[in-house]
This record gives sequence, structure tokens and C-alpha cells, in this order.
Amino acid sequence: MNARHIDDRPDEGYTPGTTHAERGAGNPRLRVRRDDERTEFALDVDEVRIGSAAGNELRLADTEPVHATVVHDDRDEYVVTLHADGEMNSNPDADATHPGERTETLRTGSRFTVGPWELVFARDEFADHGRPYGGRLGGEYSDQPLQPPRPDYDGDGERAPQSDSDAEV
Repeated sequence: MNARHIDDRPDEGYTPGTTHAERGAGNPRLRVRRDDERTEFALDVDEVRIGSAAGNELRLADTEPVHATVVHDDRDEYVVTLHADGEMNSNPDADATHPGERTETLRTGSRFTVGPWELVFARDEFADHGRPYGGRLGGEYSDQPLQPPRPDYDGDGERAPQSDSDAEV
């Protein structure tokens, strides 16, 4: 067995792992709270309407009929759009994926409000695409290589084969 130093470069042909998991993996959910009320809402459908209307997936009292939506997009990201008053983590102009809109790509810990309710997005780290290789703030461009592009997902939510070696037999 050959021992490796932590400073040794990987062998030629080495392919690093990624945080790309199956579409929707990581138990994506919203933690919902108001005063002493607390609950979790699983994001297990591709669109969640949040508000007081009877047909909404997440009904919350004292909100507009459709106050916000959370969409599971084709990048396997969860994106919130506010349709009424509320706060988000960032300035709407600062979110590079949705400039100028009241829309934000959610990352674990992202917070937004609808009426008197505070909602916080959570997704198990291995599936939260916000940091490459599950990395922490800082260093990924100087110390960690960039992650390969996200896999294509086919219509049934499974990863599409990336090469002949990935295809099922």
C-alpha cells in the first residue's frame, strides 16, 4: 500500500467527487415559524404556493392568497419568488441568477418572510449545490478545483448518464 502525503497531487486520471446527488435529494424543506408556532414543510413537489388561499400547498394565516412560490427548477435548485410584501436574504439585485426580480435561489439557511411568518430553507449539505464539494466559505477557487457541471436530469428526476461508463446495463 502506498502512503500519500496530504500535499501530494492526485494521480493522473483522478476524478474528484461532486456534491451532485439525485434530483431532489437532501430532504429539502422549509422551517416555518411565527411567534411560538413552529413546523417543517417538505418540498417534495416541483412548485409550492405559499399563502392563505385554499388550494395552496402551504397555507399560512394572515398572508396574501398567494404570497410566495417556491419552484424546484431544472438545475435541481429551489427558487423562491415573493408576490407580496416580505423580506429575503439578499437585495434582489444581488442574486446573480435572478437580477432585478423578487426571486432568490435558496441555500441552506436562506431566510424569507411572508406576512408574520419566517421561513428558512434547509437541505442536507451533500445535496445543497451552493458550495462545491460541500466546502465552506472561502478557498474553493484558490484551494479547491471547480466542480464539474451539474448532471443533466431526465424527465423522471433521475440523473441522465454522463458517459457510456455511467449507463445502466
